[in-house]
Amino acid sequence: MKNIFGIALLILVLSISSCQQSSKNDAIQVVTTEEMQMLLDLDDVQLIDVRTPEEYAEGYIANFQNIDFLSETFDEDILKLDKDKPVILYCKSGGRSAECAEKMLDAGFTKIYDFKGGITKWEHEGHAVVVPN
Repeated sequence: MKNIFGIALLILVLSISSCQQSSKNDAIQVVTTEEMQMLLDLDDVQLIDVRTPEEYAEGYIANFQNIDFLSETFDEDILKLDKDKPVILYCKSGGRSAECAEKMLDAGFTKIYDFKGGITKWEHEGHAVVVPN
């Protein structure tokens, strides 16, 4: 019951925010920290950190995998993901993830969430990051 309520609330929040934000396509949804937190509770989402491996090693949001947007193999790397499964993207502050979202849209991904403000905002708002030893 709690999960159904959470999903219904997430759909409502995303619907409202989509009316307030402009995007070139409905496939890309810019999300806030609160929306990101709700999306993380969903099971069927691909979580992608698009920062460099060096940035990723400084700390990352749990359960995200690193696919470096600046890598020469980025275009091939994203094609290993499921294009029909939702994708959440973040970077340091939101610039690279927005560019990545557009590339993923061009590659045929159907639902892309771009976390506004990146890991900088995530940490600033008191959310935990994983710092490797």
